[in-house]
Amino acid sequence: MALSYKARKRWSLVILLVWMPAYVILAVTLITTIWPDPTERPPLWAELAIYLGLGIVCFLPFRRIFRGIGQPDPDAPRRRD
Repeated sequence: MALSYKARKRWSLVILLVWMPAYVILAVTLITTIWPDPTERPPLWAELAIYLGLGIVCFLPFRRIFRGIGQPDPDAPRRRD
């Protein structure tokens, strides 16, 4: 079942305001627990690769929700000028 434009807009706000901060906390916690020496940060290239990989894997399922959100509502009646 396809979501309406209004529902997709609402879900995108929920994802951005709730899921994104939770993802950031989860990613940082994951990096600090996986890295062998907790007092040291991983090298910049490794940290960047890990964050990019987690970001792609995490937000790939939400791609359909965000598609077309910045455009006008396609179901709204058109105004005549």
